[in-house]
Amino acid sequence: MSIAMKAPGRYVQGFGERKKLGQSVKKLGSTFYVLCSPGGRRRFGEEIEQSLTEQEKTVVFAEFHGEATKAEVFAHMDACKAAGCDAVIGMGGGKVIDTAKTVAENLGGLPCIIIPTVASNDAPCSGVAVLYNEQGVVVKAVMMRRNPDLVLVDTEILSKAPARLLSAGMGDALSTWFEAEACRKNGVKTMARGQETETVAMMSRLCYDLLLRYGSEALDGVKRGEYTPALEKVVEANILLSGVGFESGGLAAAHAINDGFAQEPQAHGMYHGEKVAFGVLTQLVLQKTDAQTLEEVLGFLARVELPMTLAQLGITEIREETLRKVAEAACVPTQSTKNLSPDITAEDVYQALLEADRIGREYLAR
Repeated sequence: MSIAMKAPGRYVQGFGERKKLGQSVKKLGSTFYVLCSPGGRRRFGEEIEQSLTEQEKTVVFAEFHGEATKAEVFAHMDACKAAGCDAVIGMGGGKVIDTAKTVAENLGGLPCIIIPTVASNDAPCSGVAVLYNEQGVVVKAVMMRRNPDLVLVDTEILSKAPARLLSAGMGDALSTWFEAEACRKNGVKTMARGQETETVAMMSRLCYDLLLRYGSEALDGVKRGEYTPALEKVVEANILLSGVGFESGGLAAAHAINDGFAQEPQAHGMYHGEKVAFGVLTQLVLQKTDAQTLEEVLGFLARVELPMTLAQLGITEIREETLRKVAEAACVPTQSTKNLSPDITAEDVYQALLEADRIGREYLAR
């Protein structure tokens, strides 16, 4: 099988980078459909508009209504066409980003620019967009013909975002190395339609190393509302390295278990990356990871305030029937648990969930 990788057309990151947006999109369009929340427009809209108009670009702002549904996408497609826009900008969190990516794709692959206002997940760089129903349940994954043309990351914005969101992004990024390694060992074909390249393997490992080295320092800075050089390292891991890593390196049990937690109402208030973090711990149990690596991961989870027990995921009452549903959902044929091993059963995952919880509780009790 051939090797392959996918990545955004251009990635740019830095303090105050939003003010240089116009320079970065000179050749991407003339009339920009800017999708964002009312709060995002209130905080950054004037600077975005000024940067674009300085380059003689036209700006059309559109309000995101809170959920990345098909109805939301169709409404913005109609508005984008009616305004004569030839490029789409998504500015905000994951659901704003996924809506913008889908609008651009469905309109024939318009140039797509992403400006994340949080570093809570690796959606910005990927060529995948997830759509939900009105209840927030995943209904469709849209595969774009290409990744975003530009991902512009302003670390000044991210330094002032909620610390818990940065932590959640580290949970999502933590899985990158472990899942990519599992896929590499098993010769898995990734979303890039080939096996992992050596480049992506190194990026995935770098993602893990940066998190361990700079994660707690970056989180402490954001808690104080301060920008730190460590934040630059962690943001690169959370957004770029994890984004390229999951798409071109592959997913395994950690993300499948995250999806499985949709079956547990007690966990519905948790962020994606928080559930993935516990999924990583469970995957390490499933693959019988060595004690040194397990200790390293537990220490990281503790330092950056990510869950290592079911109680920390909000599951204060462990119900066997419900937890078995989580395990079963993680093992359906379409899920990525099979990339860890095709022989893993729902019973294996159920027992691993309980064991991961036991290990986490034991670590916290030290």
